[in-house]
Amino acid sequence: MAILWLTAFLDYPASGFVAGATFWQAVTASDLSPPRGLEGEFATLLPSSGDAYLRVQRIGEGSANCHLDVHVDDIDDQSHLAERLGASVVRRGRSLVTMRSPGGLDFCVVAHHGEHERPIPSLWPDGHRSILDQLCVDVAPGSFDAECAFWSEFSGWSLHEGSRKEFAYLTRSSGVALRLLFQRVEDSTKARASAHPDLASDDVGSEVLRHEALGAEVLWVLEDWTTLRDPAGLVYCVTRRRPDTGTL
Repeated sequence: MAILWLTAFLDYPASGFVAGATFWQAVTASDLSPPRGLEGEFATLLPSSGDAYLRVQRIGEGSANCHLDVHVDDIDDQSHLAERLGASVVRRGRSLVTMRSPGGLDFCVVAHHGEHERPIPSLWPDGHRSILDQLCVDVAPGSFDAECAFWSEFSGWSLHEGSRKEFAYLTRSSGVALRLLFQRVEDSTKARASAHPDLASDDVGSEVLRHEALGAEVLWVLEDWTTLRDPAGLVYCVTRRRPDTGTL
């Protein structure tokens, strides 16, 4: 199996980095690690249980966004596998390979360090639960099938149709914290795939109120999810999936 663990990076320009990191630390009931990197640009959100799978990064330019790290047992072998399956290499570094998927999603191939335990959902004072447990990859229609096929073959995880015709998802290995969902986005201007985080909650209304109190803005409300923008500009969703399984 190629992918042993997944990490979601929440990327912010300098002007929003502190606000973004502070917001997600509160949303996920995490501790924030000391900064690391040549310019202190990285930090990890440390969960109260299980292994870390969320990190924040200060970027030089652009708007808030997400990228994915895939943890593997052999960086060279698995990055070459990704190339054979249709990904392209952006940069080869000493400890990682930065790549781009067939649909245009940026991701990094990094070493696995034994992560295997999925954190449990947070229980909030009013009794509801939530967890950030999914990265949704938004893909233009012309790239959707190729993108889904790439991630299924690269991960070794089975691909399934979602609850709506525009969705598909991968069944992750036991213990892996992040689930990958793919959404076909009917946007003629969308040239490259992008990603956003999703939370699962057993009470979406209460969870959204909690986020609003922390500074998030509601953008729109649908039956199965609510879309918000965090205080630093990152768009994300709170969904009505079960926090313990990630499924409806």
